[in-house]
This record gives sequence, C-alpha cells and structure tokens, in this order.
Amino acid sequence: MRARSRSDENGFGVNLDGITAPSDAALANSYGEIVATLDRAGSPDVWRREFGKWDALRRDWKSWANVTRLRYTQDTRRDEFREAQNELDRRAPGVTALDASLKRRFLSSAERPRLEEGLGSQAFALWDADVRAFSPAIAADLVRESALSREYTELLATASVPFAGEERSLGGLGPYLQDPDREVRHAAERARWAAFEERAPRLDALFDELVRLRDGMARALGFASFTELGYRRMRRVDYGPADVARYRAEVERVVVPFAHELVRTSGAAAGMERVYFWDESALGVEKRVAPLGDRDWILAQTRVALAAIDPALGEFVDMLVERDLLDLDNRPGKALGAYCTQFPTRRVPFVFANFNGSRADVRTLMHELGHAFQAWRSRDKEPVDYLSPTSESAEIHSMSLEYLSWPEMERYFGTDAVAYRREHLLDAMLFLPYGVAVDHFQHLVYAHPGATPAERHVMWQEMERRYLPWRAYGDLAFPAKGGLWQEKRHIYVAPFYYIDYTLALCCALQFWVRAEADRDATLAAYVALCTRGGEAPFRELVRSAGLRSPFESGTLADVVSAASAML
Repeated sequence: MRARSRSDENGFGVNLDGITAPSDAALANSYGEIVATLDRAGSPDVWRREFGKWDALRRDWKSWANVTRLRYTQDTRRDEFREAQNELDRRAPGVTALDASLKRRFLSSAERPRLEEGLGSQAFALWDADVRAFSPAIAADLVRESALSREYTELLATASVPFAGEERSLGGLGPYLQDPDREVRHAAERARWAAFEERAPRLDALFDELVRLRDGMARALGFASFTELGYRRMRRVDYGPADVARYRAEVERVVVPFAHELVRTSGAAAGMERVYFWDESALGVEKRVAPLGDRDWILAQTRVALAAIDPALGEFVDMLVERDLLDLDNRPGKALGAYCTQFPTRRVPFVFANFNGSRADVRTLMHELGHAFQAWRSRDKEPVDYLSPTSESAEIHSMSLEYLSWPEMERYFGTDAVAYRREHLLDAMLFLPYGVAVDHFQHLVYAHPGATPAERHVMWQEMERRYLPWRAYGDLAFPAKGGLWQEKRHIYVAPFYYIDYTLALCCALQFWVRAEADRDATLAAYVALCTRGGEAPFRELVRSAGLRSPFESGTLADVVSAASAML
C-alpha cells in the first residue's frame, strides 16, 4: 500500500508551504514589544498574555527550523537546502539570545509563583538550564560548531562505497552487515571501514576542533569544563554526572559479565571458535531475518499491527501515512540515521529513516513511531518546551514501542519472528555496555580537551577493554586502532546524548516485562506517559508510569534477570 502523495514543491511528500522564517528585524520587533509590555506590566494577567505571544513566536521559529533541518538531511547535496541550513545556523544564536533575555525576565519576575501554578515548575527549571548555557559572547562559536557538525554529516552522507559490484552509500551496506554468510558480513565491514580510513584525517580534525571549541565556550561561560555546559545543553535538571557515573558502574558490574557470556555462548552455538566484530550482528540469528515485503508493504502491515496493539496507535499511524509524514527510503546524499521531528504550527510530527531491506527497518520504524506518537499525543501542550520531554525521557517512548509491538512481529517476519525477538533482546544486552562506553568516552574527552586525536583513539580502546571485553576486530584495521566511535554521529553533533538511550532502554524493558503480565494496563500506562510530553523531569515521568529509575540500585539487575530468563 502506498501513502497518498501530497508533495510540496521539493518533492518530499508533506505539504510544508507557509512555514517560513520571520526576518531578523520582525523577530527583534516582536520580542521588543513583549519586553516593553512586561516592563509596564502590573498584573499576572499581563505576564500570562505576553507569555502566550512569546510562545507563539517560538512555535513559528521551531517549525521553520525543523523544516529546514529536515529538508537538508533529505538531500545534503541540494544547494537551496544547504543554503537554508546555513541561514538557520547563522541566525540561531540571535534567536537564542532573544529567548534567553525573556527567560531571564520570567525567571526573576515577582509573578513567577503565580505563573508556575499555570505553566508548571518544569518550564522554569528548563529555562534556568538554558540561560546558564548561553551568552552572546559565544554566538560566533555556536555558528562555527553548527558548520563543523554539518560537515561531518555531509562527509558520511556523500560517502560512496564500492561493494558487490556497485557503488553504495554507507547506509546501503546495512543488509550485508547482517547477512547470514560470515564472509559477506566480513567483506561488508571491510568495505565500510575502508571508507572511514579514507576520511580519517578529516574526521580527526573535525572532532579536534569541535572539542576545543566546546571547551572554549564552556570556559567563556564560567564552567570548569564542557561537561558542565553539556549537561545544561541537554536540559538535565534532576540528575548530574555523579548519577550517571554510578549508573555506568552498575552497568559494568551487572550487565557486562552477562553480555560477555551471551557473546560466548551464542558464538559457540553458531559454531564459532571466536566471535569477531562482524559476527555480533548475527548472534542469535541462524539465518537471514528480514521483512517479507518492501517499504509500502511494511507500512501496510504497520497500520494493521499498531491498530491491533492499541486503537489510538492505529489511528495515529493512519494519519501519518495518509498525510505523507514519513520519508523512509535510502537515497544518495541523504543523511544517515533516523529521527523524528515536529512542526508545532502544523501540530504534526514527521518520521525520517533510511530503509535498506534489513530487519532493522522494522525496529527503526517502531522506534521513530514511538517518538512521533508522543509528539502527536502532546501536540497541544503549552509551553512549547513541553511538546517533547528531555531526551532520556523521549527515548522511553521510542524504545518501549519496539518491545510493545513484539506480539505483532509475525506480520513482518512470519515464522522468523521468534528469531527476531531473540536477536532484539540479545542486541539490547550488548547495547547497554556500548552505550555507557560512548558516554564514558565523552566524559574523558571533555575532561582532557587538549588531548591529541591519537590519544582520543587510545581513550576509546580503554573503554572497549572495560565495557566490551569480548570485542575482537580481526583484520579491521580502522576500528582496531580505536576508530569505531567516529561512526557515531551523536559524539560529533550531540555531545552527551548517548547515555539517554541506555537509561530509556532500562525503562523500556520494564514496560516489556509488565506487558507480559498485564498488557492492557501496560499499554494504558504507555499512552499516558506519551500524553504527558515534557511537563516533568525524567525521574518524575518514570515514577508516573510506574517504572523504577535506572539510577535506583537493583533496577538493572532485575532487567538483566528478565532478559536472561528469555534468552
């Protein structure tokens, strides 16, 4: 079944006409009028009314910014999209400065207690993090940071890899990396890492400049290191680096030994004397497990599957398909990865992905639909800060839907659904150590901003020995010398994000365990959590869904115990 086409002038399906950026002068004038009114304000009603005007301006800007980013990632080679992204990067610090000025006024206002009664205290906690993370003094550095991040995206999006008689994108290698034939997987990994080796000097130089730039911004703002600034940029208001360090230690103590044993036993069961890196994606899967149809067939199955899971989910995915709010095809020039964005003025989300014919297509779709469903359920929240929660909470929605959709996997994989579920859970156990390795690596990097590129590769090797002790690269020279982290886009463009996936996975697996016992109640709790959006910080949202915090002692052990029982 094919989504009904409502193509805009750019040919990507969703009609985004009318989402344009107000000029710098218009924005400055609108913000100036709000400031002038607040300076004369004599009642909380005036503050509340002016807040509404400000929030509308932010919705307009966010919609245009998200459309601009979407179009750029859909085709990084297209001049008008690149120019629009350049404009966004240039203008964003100025808009951040305007917002920071108003946030400071609301934070220091005598009317704050009454405003918090209506808006909630979370908005003020988020704004406090925001204003501490910005000063006009770092505006030029922010523009440069965006340019470097964009160069990294383009460097990988435009990479062409010769493999199996064709030139392929890095994303196009996906099915071969999961092929049941060990030699095919090995060859695909050799091709992939040869592409990184070719780009290694620029990858090192880009990250080196990013680290030094971020460290300089942090020190200009009065922080001892970028780690402090990075946590504020992530808007983490109810936990800090010490909590994350204790959580990493728990993963190392509880999960790493279990994951190591899983690798050993799964490899032995497959007849492997030694498990190499290119074997990890095939552990627990004896043959090629892939969707039984193409992109349109997968969408048709998804409409039926989500309706069977919950009527609200079914109606939601129908809306996405009918309004062409998905771009799932892998294309030359398209940025790697997958994400969900939203357009507040249109009150709809949009799903971006790169299907490649592998089993990951279904998992990725469910993941991004989880994000999109949350955005849809909380689309009317005020302020705009509540349309989505902070990232560790947002990833609960996405990762949970991956597991809550398990009963419907036969629709996609037939009798191979059993193997799909086993591989999915095994992959989760291997991901937890990898995710904390990425996080710990970033803490090391920003604690030592003057390190050389070679020293950073040694840092990563250190993390692999600690959290991924089973890892063996064989003749894959680039990752063997500590370069694997350079494929992880988050490390370059969204520092300190990656731990969020592991925190959310710990919560998602709790939803999975509960669904086994009481599916209806678990789905109701999931929908309620999505509906809350970002109106509360991480720990409160977790509690409200009846989940235990990953920071709480014993939570990880219980999750591993449940996974062990199935595996």
